[in-house]
Amino acid sequence: MKNVDIVILDLFLPQEIFIDACTGLSVPVLEKMLARGKSELLPSEIYSTGTLEEWLCQIFGVVRQLDEPIAPVTLIADGMQPGTDYWLRADPVHLQIQRTQLFLHPQVPLDADEAAQLCNSLNAHFVAEGLRFFSPHPQRWYIQMKSVPDIVTRPLSQVIGRNVQTHLPKGPNALRWHKAFNEIQMLFFEHAVNQVREARGDLPVNSIWLWGGGHAVEQLARPYTKVCGDSFLAGAFAQAAGIPYQILPDDLTRYADDSEGDVLIVWEGLCRPSQQSDLHAWRDSVQCLEQGYIAPLWEALRNGHIKRLSLNILNGGVAHRVVLTRSAVWKPWRLSKSLTQYALT
Repeated sequence: MKNVDIVILDLFLPQEIFIDACTGLSVPVLEKMLARGKSELLPSEIYSTGTLEEWLCQIFGVVRQLDEPIAPVTLIADGMQPGTDYWLRADPVHLQIQRTQLFLHPQVPLDADEAAQLCNSLNAHFVAEGLRFFSPHPQRWYIQMKSVPDIVTRPLSQVIGRNVQTHLPKGPNALRWHKAFNEIQMLFFEHAVNQVREARGDLPVNSIWLWGGGHAVEQLARPYTKVCGDSFLAGAFAQAAGIPYQILPDDLTRYADDSEGDVLIVWEGLCRPSQQSDLHAWRDSVQCLEQGYIAPLWEALRNGHIKRLSLNILNGGVAHRVVLTRSAVWKPWRLSKSLTQYALT
């Protein structure tokens, strides 16, 4: 018998589009789980942002520093060791001007050589300030520094498609980093890498996003015997904690029956459609979630292969948990409501 926690991001869209998105959507098992489980909002004093970064830090016993220290955790997964220095994520992004606002587009496809050239230019420019830039993965860059920068940042996932000017670093040393933010944009404006990219019709990398700073955590908690999902971030936490990580299969039916111990499943399949306001892709992902993961988990709970199932829904700055034991299967009087109604309550 085992416990299973599944984390689902962006299940509930903004109310103004959610009704249209859910019209004709058939997710009876998910709706049954939401109706029959014990539901609670996770305490806002602990889960203040409702982000995956915050949730994973809480579960793995990582104490917040100025930020959730994501950079030293993902750095290990990217093949480097953080040592005793302070690390910041400095991910490459494209900023688009719309009237007087700057909107952020992440995941600008880069190859390793392009990333290395851009980071080399950053290193040459900021050498006097003691900043060292690394790109162990083309989409994930890092800054190494000896001292704490005294800033509070926002995770990249929370700034996508938003005006970045309201989400720049805050704190005693924020102005220094706002200046660096402007310098990097000027440095990248006519960079050879971007000239080539624009010539072939690709978006230029015209800035970076700073977030997730901290020192390495000596020992993470090990609340699970296995972590699986479609999430690089969850896999990075598992690796840092010394827990096996597995990419989710297309169908959990056999996996749910065969796995031993407590398991964490992280599902990010709804994130990109939500961020891009692609309702068709979002609906397809919800159907995939229902058929490939939710239905097999319900069946495993019903058959006694799972002792306790916890749905952790992170959405719009709110962390919501629904806990089901096997007894929940036999509560048909708790009538299901449509998915839309859960978002509106």
